[in-house]
Amino acid sequence: MTLALIVLFTFLGSITSLLGTLFFLVKKPIAEAFSDQLISFAAGTLIATAFLDLLPEAQDAAGGANVFMPVFAGFIIFFLAERFIQLFHHHHAHNNNPSTYLVLIGDGVHNFIDGVSITASFLASPALGITTSIAVAAHEIPQEIADMSILLANGLPKSKALFYNFLSALTALAGALIAFYFANFVEKNLYIFLGATAGFFIYISASDLIPELHEKYLRDKKFSHTFFFLFGIVTVFAFTTFFESFK
Repeated sequence: MTLALIVLFTFLGSITSLLGTLFFLVKKPIAEAFSDQLISFAAGTLIATAFLDLLPEAQDAAGGANVFMPVFAGFIIFFLAERFIQLFHHHHAHNNNPSTYLVLIGDGVHNFIDGVSITASFLASPALGITTSIAVAAHEIPQEIADMSILLANGLPKSKALFYNFLSALTALAGALIAFYFANFVEKNLYIFLGATAGFFIYISASDLIPELHEKYLRDKKFSHTFFFLFGIVTVFAFTTFFESFK
């Protein structure tokens, strides 16, 4: 049952992000018009999932161990992933035309980490797995749209860009299955995986997405960005409260 849920939600997250890129190809002006709202919502869901769900679960699973070191390690690992693998998020689209292959490799590594995070969360509890999957899907959509725009800007045909994005999305399923295959190891060190996932989410939200929201606010002076950010937080809070009532 747990494996079925892991595969289902990892697959749904991948399909959702791919549909976002497909919509970008078909309805580019509409997709670009709502990209700011998607980024704002993603920032809210990521930061809320980290602090309201992942960290409390990691603390419960730690059994007195230091849960802050895995969070710190997760934050640093993701910084190094962006620095050395050139993992590009939405606001990097203007950087000096990064190599197409580096974008794809970076995206694949990111998706692989997402898959591992989803499995670790489901091994803790189905409720945490579902909430984590929602947070992953929320930030994958704007990221995949940004990556698609980079690939197209680098001269890749639409069909190839979509196909390569599909292959990259499959790495999330690979990460999820590998983590499940080593479930005994993951469960024994569950607080490390949950804490590291929280570190990933905090880094993505605080380092990548929120600074971009500040830039957009200074440019557009629109309060809607703040509304969708808070809406993402409220959504995660509602989900966690709802699932807590069934424990």
